[in-house]
Amino acid sequence: MNTSGLSQGEQERIAAIDRIVASESDPVGPLLERLDEKSWAVRRAVVAALASLGDAAVPPLCNLLRSSRDDEARIAAAVDALVASVGDADRCVAGLAGDPNPAVAADAAQILGRRRSRSEVPTLVQLIDHEDDNVAVAAIEALGRIGGRAAVDSLIRAVGSGNFFRVFPAVDVLGRSGDPRAVAPLAGLAENPVYGSEAVRSLGRTGERQAVAPLAALICKRSDAAVRLGAVALAELAQRHYERYGDPAVIDDAVRLATPAAPATRRLAQVLPEAESGEQVAICRLLGVLGGEHAVAALTQQLDAPSPVSEAAAAALKRLGRESDQPLLLALREGDSARRRVLLPLVSRATAADEVVRCLGDPDATVRALAADALARLGNPALVPALFPLLADENPRVAQAAAGAIQSLGSPLTEKLALEAARSGEARVRRAALRILGYFGYASALPVFEAALRDPDPRLREAALQGLAYIDEPRALEALLEAARDEEDRTRALAMRSLGQVTEDLRVTSYLLRGLADRDPWVRYYACQALGRQGVEVAARPIAERLDDDAGQVRVAAVDALSHLQTPLASEALRRAARSADPDVCRAALIGLGIRRERDALGILLERSRDTDAATRLVAISAMADFSGDEVEEALATAARDEEESVRTAAVGFLAARPGKSATLRLVGMAGVAPVRELVDAGLSVPVEGRVEGIVEALADADDELAPRLVSALLRMRLHDAGALLRRVAGLPNAPARKAAMGALASIGEREVLQTAAASDVDPEVRRIATLLLSD
Repeated sequence: MNTSGLSQGEQERIAAIDRIVASESDPVGPLLERLDEKSWAVRRAVVAALASLGDAAVPPLCNLLRSSRDDEARIAAAVDALVASVGDADRCVAGLAGDPNPAVAADAAQILGRRRSRSEVPTLVQLIDHEDDNVAVAAIEALGRIGGRAAVDSLIRAVGSGNFFRVFPAVDVLGRSGDPRAVAPLAGLAENPVYGSEAVRSLGRTGERQAVAPLAALICKRSDAAVRLGAVALAELAQRHYERYGDPAVIDDAVRLATPAAPATRRLAQVLPEAESGEQVAICRLLGVLGGEHAVAALTQQLDAPSPVSEAAAAALKRLGRESDQPLLLALREGDSARRRVLLPLVSRATAADEVVRCLGDPDATVRALAADALARLGNPALVPALFPLLADENPRVAQAAAGAIQSLGSPLTEKLALEAARSGEARVRRAALRILGYFGYASALPVFEAALRDPDPRLREAALQGLAYIDEPRALEALLEAARDEEDRTRALAMRSLGQVTEDLRVTSYLLRGLADRDPWVRYYACQALGRQGVEVAARPIAERLDDDAGQVRVAAVDALSHLQTPLASEALRRAARSADPDVCRAALIGLGIRRERDALGILLERSRDTDAATRLVAISAMADFSGDEVEEALATAARDEEESVRTAAVGFLAARPGKSATLRLVGMAGVAPVRELVDAGLSVPVEGRVEGIVEALADADDELAPRLVSALLRMRLHDAGALLRRVAGLPNAPARKAAMGALASIGEREVLQTAAASDVDPEVRRIATLLLSD
């Protein structure tokens, strides 16, 4: 551990702890004696040491919690050590749950919750009904960490107990369970003066359509606070339902059915101005769902509000479609720069073209750039002439946006206007015009480029060299070859870069080969790049010699070029480079080995995937991602547990993209790993070959926490045969899978299966869930 900032005595005691672990045959006893260390830093080192000892330390730590409770610091340290233990601590800790001392049982619940021990959920369920409030609350909170779905009945009893200390945590966990059975008891508390607010929030967290009606009932209440709370809960409900089932329309349709539009929008408009920012965002969203003249008027007024309210109002108006066209156009025409900044990114209708063109003259540079982007989206070439004046804009972002829009739209007038701009008296306009002329490759622009090569402005000469590569005329190539012989280093380098865009010419290859030995490193760099991109295999040896170049960028470019040359010499050079002490060369070589996908290079990639440097590990797993084989999937699964977030994220993404059932099952196996939980859920929703089969196989023995996530993944794939697939899940022998399937079937309107389950499923919980869903 990092000991900087610690006293000399603390550092010495931490060093003594390290020696105990390294030299003692039985280090557990001496470490337990140090759990009451007064220094938090030293005590943390003891906790880490005990946790690393695994199974050997678990029983003594559990015994300590039973027998040595005279020091709070020692107890807290023992709890932390059991939470972090790499051993199989769950069963031993569960044995503490039956201890006659309530404090011990509460510690057991806390540990199991922090370890997210799904195997001991039944133990926690029993503790919910413990006679001691502290134990019951610890068990409820522990289930909240794990998921809570397997304990719904016990949580419902806690919610109905009237015990203040149990009701609040149970309400929270019940809402997060995502179980349809949670809605009714939570709705029953919505009007309670003590628990109502928390119950309403939890209704929003359920993500269940059945919760819409009790929440929508709040929108027309006299209490402003109730209206705001209901709007926020409905917004969260919609988001949770979308995350679970992938259909944004279900909750919105239910809201429209359950809410009297005119009274509701009037009430929402009344509370909107005085609401807090997060509440205003939710209210704007709800107004966008309900629509109507009151909604449009209220949303238009919020376009001048600070972010993120103004963005939410603009998005809601866009959602209302033609109902809001006129207010949006008026807002663009008469609004100030702040309002236009909000609206322009949302413009997509051709009817807004005139108003967007007006925005090109706005005093705010951001507005002008956004207006140019919007014109590009509208796709009307007739708008191109309006964009050319912006090439002279003093703000580089505006000029760049205008040039990009011109290139995107094209137009019969573009060539003429660009040639005129190329003769402008302003250098920045000429440079922009040259980039446009080069982009389209107009042969008529060749004299303009030739003249620009003689211009004293170096940036203009650079634009000319870039553009010449795209003009299919012999004179253009001659100009580039002449520039490649120029005395000025930068001119030669830019010429080499442009020659890399020219193919099927022996003279070009000769010039590029000569560039490998140029005195300027950037000439050598671009020559390497170009030869590799063009696949000039005869260049393999001279490029390999550049691996020892004095300039780092040249060494990296040489590695990149060798990646594209299919010769044994290039392959061997890449293998050597992959073991280079230069990290940049090593990583570039790893990428190259991944591009070539030569099976005998896999060993190097696997080795580097375990490198001490996180950036190298990231590159290695990226390079091996397209290789087949169990060893690759195992390496990716290991990387998904890496201490570095970027490595974990990439590894899960690569596993998610791999076809085959085995990759899916590996993803499912990581579903309980907290740092990648959301990434795994997203990955399981990627519809690659074998994904469905793997998920269905995993559902055969999934528990109450995993099954809903797997079913949710199936729905989010948006498969055309989702109904048949869910009916198949509803027929599995595993009750948690069938329970999860019920909510999904309800979301796509498969009532016949629900009716069958409600009448005849062998599991009473499945029957109850199906019955509840049918009553919606």
